[in-house]
Amino acid sequence: MSELKFGFLGGGQMATALARGAILAGIATDAEIAFCDSNAGQIEFLKSKFPNALLVTTEELFAECTRVVLAVKPQTLLDILSGLAANVKAQHLVVSIAAGVSLVKLAGGLGTQRIIRVMPNTPCQSLEGASGIAAASAVTQEDLEWCTSLFGAVGKVVRVSDDQLHGVTGVSGSGPAYVLMMIEALSDGGVMAGLSRQAALELATQTVLGTAKMVQETGTHPAILREQVTSPSGTTIAALSSMERAGFRSAVIDGVMAAVKRSRELAGS
Repeated sequence: MSELKFGFLGGGQMATALARGAILAGIATDAEIAFCDSNAGQIEFLKSKFPNALLVTTEELFAECTRVVLAVKPQTLLDILSGLAANVKAQHLVVSIAAGVSLVKLAGGLGTQRIIRVMPNTPCQSLEGASGIAAASAVTQEDLEWCTSLFGAVGKVVRVSDDQLHGVTGVSGSGPAYVLMMIEALSDGGVMAGLSRQAALELATQTVLGTAKMVQETGTHPAILREQVTSPSGTTIAALSSMERAGFRSAVIDGVMAAVKRSRELAGS
């Protein structure tokens, strides 16, 4: 048991992203990580990416690892939750990334309060993710620090309450889809203006990337940075005026709230 740092129930995209981030950050080697997955094709993929990792059954996962990340789809987790309870002991820290499965449901199903729930997003695959984490009552400071370091290896981490994870879902969980639509629309505008598809997409993608980095690195509010690029009677204010008339800002806010509403519906809250 002392050889392994942690393990994953599920070996999909998020589990592999977290494992890769942990290895790159020096949190663990692949020989210190275990995976449990029932898909034969995925098992072969895991073997190719993490040749020294341990591939185990559910029972072996909990027997070998004191830190277990539940990286399966929400409905799958709900179906197997009661069956997992027999494997969960006092020494286990359980981390769930299943959207919509609350800490209350997890604690009730697993019979433990040593649970952390995390809402990551797909940019974790590029080590630029955003994750909200919420902890149940028995989670220790050491548990929190470990979980923060794991998800910090694939991006930024924000501590929130369990209920606030619905808001995290609306902003960053579903957020990549909004940004991708923005990149697509921005590049379409470039094509309409006469740019080639490749040039327009490169410019749009780099503009979104660079602007996000500028906000992050300067710590300046987006409104202030926007004012700095908005000259009197210039091209930017003309574009912003048109977007505001089309309801751009309110459409984004409404979209976030629609995602939050749906997240609550799926969670049954």
